[in-house]
Amino acid sequence: MKKVYEILRIKQVAVEMELDNEMVIGSPEEAAKVAASFICDEDREIFLVLCLNTKKKVVAIHRCHVGSLNASIVHPREVFKAAIMNNAASIIAAHQHPSGDVTPSLEDMKVTMRLDEAGKILGIELLDHVIVNATGEYSSIKDIISKTVI
Repeated sequence: MKKVYEILRIKQVAVEMELDNEMVIGSPEEAAKVAASFICDEDREIFLVLCLNTKKKVVAIHRCHVGSLNASIVHPREVFKAAIMNNAASIIAAHQHPSGDVTPSLEDMKVTMRLDEAGKILGIELLDHVIVNATGEYSSIKDIISKTVI
């Protein structure tokens, strides 16, 4: 007889944080400020996911991946896991470059396009992917992609 397993629980560990109760993100600049407040001074790449409801209010912030000095492995499955578990309508991805340079790499652009595709399939929109640094500079990859002529 073959064994069948039932998933009883998917564990999500929550860490209480001090957030503005009405933190609504309406622009890449606002997204960058929120992301920078969590990851700008890290010495390795941190990939952060901001989960938003239908009114673009932050309902969860997920530290998706901790990478190395100049790379982070990002998979859509891990990025959208927190969004699904928190009933998010949309997400904003963010990460920092420890070098301080907010210029997106080719890999950053590819990851953004992949996350955008996955979000469309899941019905969870990727609003943006921002790169931040400790001095307040940021890049909006969605803005860069939308201005690129193919």
